[in-house]
Amino acid sequence: MLFNSRDFLIFFPIVVFLFFTVKQRHRNILLLAASYYFYMCWKPAYIVLIITSTLINYFCSLRMSETENISYRKLYLTLSIVSSLGILFVFKYLNFFAWTTKYFLGYSQIERAAPLLNVLLPVGISFYTFQTLSYTIDVYRGETHAEKRLINFALYVSFFPQLVAGPIERSTRLLPQFDNEVKFDYHRVTDGLKLMLWGMFKKVVIADTLAKLVNPVYGNPANYEGPALTAATIFFAFQIYCDFSGYSDIAIGAAEVLGIELMQNFDRPYSSKSIREFWRRWHISLSTWFRDYLYIPLGGNRVSKFRNYINLTTVFFLCGLWHGANWTFVIWGLLHGSYMIISRITETQRAKIAQITGIDKVPIVQNALKVSITFGLTCFAWIFFRAQTLTDAWYIIGHIPSGWDQLLRLENLNNLYILNTPVAFFVSIMLIMILETAQFMQGRCNVREMLQNRPIWLRWSLYYIAVICILLFGSPEGQDFIYFQF
Repeated sequence: MLFNSRDFLIFFPIVVFLFFTVKQRHRNILLLAASYYFYMCWKPAYIVLIITSTLINYFCSLRMSETENISYRKLYLTLSIVSSLGILFVFKYLNFFAWTTKYFLGYSQIERAAPLLNVLLPVGISFYTFQTLSYTIDVYRGETHAEKRLINFALYVSFFPQLVAGPIERSTRLLPQFDNEVKFDYHRVTDGLKLMLWGMFKKVVIADTLAKLVNPVYGNPANYEGPALTAATIFFAFQIYCDFSGYSDIAIGAAEVLGIELMQNFDRPYSSKSIREFWRRWHISLSTWFRDYLYIPLGGNRVSKFRNYINLTTVFFLCGLWHGANWTFVIWGLLHGSYMIISRITETQRAKIAQITGIDKVPIVQNALKVSITFGLTCFAWIFFRAQTLTDAWYIIGHIPSGWDQLLRLENLNNLYILNTPVAFFVSIMLIMILETAQFMQGRCNVREMLQNRPIWLRWSLYYIAVICILLFGSPEGQDFIYFQF
């Protein structure tokens, strides 16, 4: 079931109505049943994976909490990690590693068939796997107590707003909230609905519109030259942001309606002045997960510079692999890792250059330059993320400098594409401007509170405009969210 579908438009109000109708002690059962139904709408059989993962991690955490023997605790932690990652590996990475092994064995002239698993990737498996891993690791560390109520823990793993694409919540934040007594609060409910509306607008209106320009170019890049390749790459940067942050806004808003607070997952990432800052603003729940459960345990920045660079490379390699079983994602992750390493190596030199040129005396210019460079580096990395193959990615990079003379002379418009679809192109530019204006306001005030203090005619005019745009731009079945494939 998609958030941007007619099914969810029926499903969510029913869940909310029942939630505020049934007694408090029955609400977690209701939410768990709703969450399982929500997930089973994709492929019913895959509910077995969630239930299996839930039961294994539930019993392993209980056993860890019942013994102080470090050997037994490590045993149960290992069982939890191996089983969770094992399920993830089989359904997401087995074919990738089999294909890679077959490729290298073939390259070395060793003929050997590699087994392939012909199954559909379970939606959201990477998200709920990392969520359960963080829980068992926290129990092992003694940072949280094992949840003894199976219903509560199962709901923590499968809570439907953030089940298939995050945010990846920590048990210390989410689990205690399931015990809170939630009363209907008009202000909280309407705030949640406003956030859901904004998230839906970002997904259906902005992201899906940009996709119509991006998909033809990245679907067959050999047909296009530099201007179209550049425009498609920049548009994809905004497409994936609106697509994923739109999902997060809908998830956070839906949870808020039910009295549950989920963590912020995006914070205007394209305003970042460095790649390090970008990762503090982009997919925050994942970047903090890797920081807390991999980067810091590896030594973080408390080790030698060389070891720190190895740590960064490892983290971003796995971050890329987390996103997809394809070398395009691995290269994307390694690119960001190299950005971080180069940034640290050149930090002193860049400060000296800024001082020599005097640009540090003009902060507005310096900050604009930093934001532009960071955005450019991010867009370059997005090429690998979006390209279907490494061959396509290398073609796009190699041909971005071509064709600009045709743009100046307005020749061969079919190859430029962006000028061959002027209405869609300018509508996309306008939508990006609306997005940036809204984010500029978000950086300076609470937009929902600001709207609440405006005249009712203005508020409802904006709401109606947003709804009309969603109905005009959307399709009844809904378009998949990009991160559902991860």
